[in-house]
Parts: sequence; structure tokens; C-alpha cells
Amino acid sequence: MSQQYWNIKDDSIQWDILPDQVHQDDIEMSGLYCDSVTAYGVKEDGSLSLAQIFFFPMLRTIPNDTHATFWFRVPQEQRAEIIKDGSPVTEYPTSFNFDGTLKVKCRTNENFTTERKFFTATDSAFGIEITTIWAEEDLELSLSHPGNRTHSYSRGTKGVYVCKIYHDAPEAIRLSKGESFTYTTYCTAFISGKEQPLPNGANELKKRQKRIQELCDDNLVLETDNKELDLMTRFAKLRAGESIFETLSGKYQSPGGQTYYAAIWCNDQAEYVGPHAAMTGDSISIEAALNAYTTFTSFMSDTYHRLPSSIIAEGLDIWEGAGDRGDAAMYLYGGSLFCLYLGDEEVARKMYPALKWCAEYCERQKSPEGVICSDSDELEGRFPTDGKANLSTSCLCYGGLTFAAKLADSLGDPETANIYRNRALELEKAIETYFGANLHGFNTYRYSKGFDTLRAWICLPLCMGINTRAKETLDAMLSSYLWTEEGMLSCEHSEENLSDTIWDRATLYGMKCAFLCGAGDIMTAPLLRYCHKRLVCDRVPYAVEAYPEGAKRQLSAESALFVRVITEGLFAIQPESLNSFSFIPALPKGIGKMTLKKVRISGSCYDISVCTDGWEVSENGKISASGKMLGERVVISK
Repeated sequence: MSQQYWNIKDDSIQWDILPDQVHQDDIEMSGLYCDSVTAYGVKEDGSLSLAQIFFFPMLRTIPNDTHATFWFRVPQEQRAEIIKDGSPVTEYPTSFNFDGTLKVKCRTNENFTTERKFFTATDSAFGIEITTIWAEEDLELSLSHPGNRTHSYSRGTKGVYVCKIYHDAPEAIRLSKGESFTYTTYCTAFISGKEQPLPNGANELKKRQKRIQELCDDNLVLETDNKELDLMTRFAKLRAGESIFETLSGKYQSPGGQTYYAAIWCNDQAEYVGPHAAMTGDSISIEAALNAYTTFTSFMSDTYHRLPSSIIAEGLDIWEGAGDRGDAAMYLYGGSLFCLYLGDEEVARKMYPALKWCAEYCERQKSPEGVICSDSDELEGRFPTDGKANLSTSCLCYGGLTFAAKLADSLGDPETANIYRNRALELEKAIETYFGANLHGFNTYRYSKGFDTLRAWICLPLCMGINTRAKETLDAMLSSYLWTEEGMLSCEHSEENLSDTIWDRATLYGMKCAFLCGAGDIMTAPLLRYCHKRLVCDRVPYAVEAYPEGAKRQLSAESALFVRVITEGLFAIQPESLNSFSFIPALPKGIGKMTLKKVRISGSCYDISVCTDGWEVSENGKISASGKMLGERVVISK
């Protein structure tokens, strides 16, 4: 079982250090021009463990590939230490707090205490640390490094990159008993000869707090009787919305995780993040989503060559090493949902040709059995498929056709809408025939022909509304073959596969599907356990990508998927047209009430409340519909 280190404190989590506790973690924070990962914790002697890595997505290294973001590390021994009487002072942390900034409070054996606040600048290329010292007696202190020093330099595609560390502390810090002093440390990198003006730390903190408010308080505010669920959702919105970087090609929402910057993927950005961004109403998130969808259209030609899996290096290159992963199906599904949620007819008409291209591409990949072929899937060969057809691509195409048909109707194209609905019906039958299988006694799905092991993605038919095998698929998901304390295994244990690999994206899709098909009572407890583990235990406070691969990187798209567990799972929201949506008012066992405030759908702002007495929907602050809970889908129109 995971050990709990953190507790909830208002809209933050706090770790109050207990005697003999030894633990270390790291957290990622992002701005438009800089990304930082701060590693923190308590060493065996009780002292502070602290180091940072800074990433600059617009500074590209050689070769300029997917992973070519310039970065530099500031290990603990290279940080500016506080000096007293000629010797470094050891700091012993008493608490860590995270509310979108990381705060560390420490005691010392030298009659002063410290508080450090870490965050990334919102719109400039700086990692920032604000340190306050409180004196318990008269003191004279200094820092071990001067206030302007070159850390390192390196060559890149745009010239020579210079890394610098600044602080604004004087040579000597003199304090009387009861006084305090605050100084700021700035870490940055720039092209040689283009040094940036130093920002004001206090002003940058206000900007960061404003951005946190925009992402966390101004949209999609979840209020339930479970604080961990509410706070996990709050932080997921932050991670999904902060990981947006300015590039040569405009704003790119990118996964991050010390690896993926200034690049977009058909799964992460088009399938996972785009629909979430539309529901936030956040202008920066929507701009980045539109930019991702638009960027991929450059590769949609009348030759119907596959889409690249990702567009990398600020849009200057592509990566397609896994062949066709079902990328057109990913785009069709996510892009159709994005347009419908956004409810902007002008945007929808601009994107409509790209969605039609994706639908046609998928049609041209149809096998004689009627399923959609692709070389691999979003796991890019980490787990085997037959290289011809897999459950993921066909299900995403089915979902994409379903929502593209609704969009076509909204745009006055009923002929295309009927074509897509008919294709979806045919594909549903083909999925049943081609992938339907009995595995370990569960009447569920095989992932591809010849691989009769349970895979996490058996949840996808249910996510898309194919419920033929819903009950036994859920039983298989929650069985010991797949479900673990960490979530679903990507593939069950077998003689050929002894992996303990988990990917949160599949677990989150699995949670969503259970609520969608009316089985929320059995999924609420796993969802709440998941929130507890990710929010307050040993790797906090976000959804993660994978383990053991990637060591649970806090990639941003997984956080977008977590929010969609709430919007599209718990509330079962789905768009019906550019001007309407539906949801299922139901309270799963373990949740006594729930309200989703400031959710943007179809161009309006809604509050949706569900309690034991019934449900209520308000549009732009005015009650527009209400009723009793009958467990049936309710349609809301503008």
C-alpha cells in the first residue's frame, strides 16, 4: 500500500514532516517560455533535499528532434547557499505545500527560519524562487554565490545558449531579532547576445497566481462531498492548462515530462486535450487546441497518406516512426468533440474539411472484415498487435463518426451525416464480429487477432457507446488479471508478458466508461482510491503517464483525461449539436452530491447540479432546466 505523506489544506496539499520521515519527489510547473521540474524532499539526516531542472522549448538542440529541448540542471551543491559565520547553513524542512506553487518551510540550527516559493514565470523564460528569512536573533548572513553568474553554455540550432542564475540579495543580509528579508533567485537561458531583462519576482508570483485562478477557479469547478476528488480535479485542470508553450508555429499544448516540448501528437493533443480545452472556455487553451488541429491539416492531401504521429521541433519537423497509429481516427474523434463542445459555427466550418478527410482516410483503411486497419496504436508497439487492425483504432473511428455525424447535421449537411451514421453502424457490427471474444470466461474483446490476452483498452467500446459486452468487460477490467493498486495493467500477466506496466490514460478511459454505461456504483470506490493515491501519497498531485517506463512522468494530457472522467464520465456529458448537449443525472454510490460549475458547452456557460432530490441546470446564471433523477439522458438546448 502507498504511504500517505500529504493532507488537504484548503485548495492545496501540505506535507508536515514527521520525525524520521525520509521521502523525495518532484513536481513540474510550466509557463509559455520555460518549464521547471523541482525535486524536493527530506534526506536521512532530516535535511532539505532540493534540485531543479529548467527546460526552454524554443531553444532547440542538435539534432532538432522530438527530445531536443534545451535544458540545464541546478543540483543542490550548485545552489546559492545561505552562509553564516563563513559556513553554509543546513536547512531542515518542516513542511511542503503545493497550491500551484511549491512552498518549503525550514528551520535551521542558527536561529532563523526560511520559506522558499518555487514557480515558473507565466510569460517569460525564467524559473523563479522567492526566499524569505525570519530572524530569531540579530543576524548577519550572505549567499555563497554572487547575484549574477553564468551557469553554463551550449550550442544549439539558434546559436549559443547561455544559462544564467541571478539573485537580488545584497552582499550582506543584516537582520535584527523579529525582522525578515526576502530575495529572489532567477534561472534562465537565452541566445548569446539576447539576454532578457530581469523580471520582478513579486509581480511574477501575482501572474502565476492569476493564471492558477483562470485555470482552476474560472472554469469547470467541481464541488462534491469528497474533497480529494474536488482537489484532484482542480490540479488536473492546472496541469493540462499550464503546459502550453510558445513556438515558431504558435502556441503548442505539449505533454512535458522532461521530454516532450514544442510538439503536438494526434493522441495527446487532438484526442485527449482538445475536447477538454473547449469545455474550459480558457482562451489560451482553446488557441493552443485550434493550433494543433490546424497544424495537422497541412498533411491532409488527396493522396490520403497517413498523418504523422507528431509534429515536432516547433512545427519544423515530424515524427512517424510507428507508422499509422490510427492517427486519423484520433483526430476525427477528438476534433469532432472539440467543435461540438466549442459551439462556434465559424470554427466548426473551418475544421469540417479536415474531419471529413479523416473520415475518408479511415474508410480507405477498412479491412474486408469491416474494421479499420492501422500499423500500431498510441502505445507505438510497446505491446504487440498484429500490425493490421486493433481495437483502439476501430473504436476511435466509431466514436469519431458518431460525433462527426452530429456536427454535419449542425452544419446543414444531412447527407454526410447519414453516411457517417451508416458507417458507424456497420463498424459497430464489425467490431463485435472481429474483436468480440471470450477471454478467461469474460465475454469481452480481444485487442487484435492472435493476441488473446486481456488488454486495458477493452474499455474503449464502452467509452464510445458500444455496450453489447459492457457488464463482462467491466468485470474483466476490475478483475485481478488487469486491475491493480496503480490502476489497470496495459496487458494482463501471461507466460509471454510478465510486465507490470500501467498507463494512466487507459485507466482513466476505463473509469470514464464505467460511469458512462451506468456502472458508476462499482467504479466510484476505485476512482476515489486513485485520487487518494495520486493526490496525497508518494507521487503527487497529478495523473501520470506510465510506470515503470517514464517513472510516472506527470504528462499534461493525462490530467486532461482525468477532468474528462468527471465531465464525460461522472456527469456523462456529451454534445448533441453545436447548440445542445446531454447528460445523465445520477449519483453513484459513494458520492452524495455533485455540482459542476462554469462548464462551457455549445457557446454557453452552465452549472450542473445533482443531488438526492434531483438535478438542476443553470445557463449563464439562470435556471434553465430541472427534474428528478430517473437515470436517463437529458438533453439541454440553448
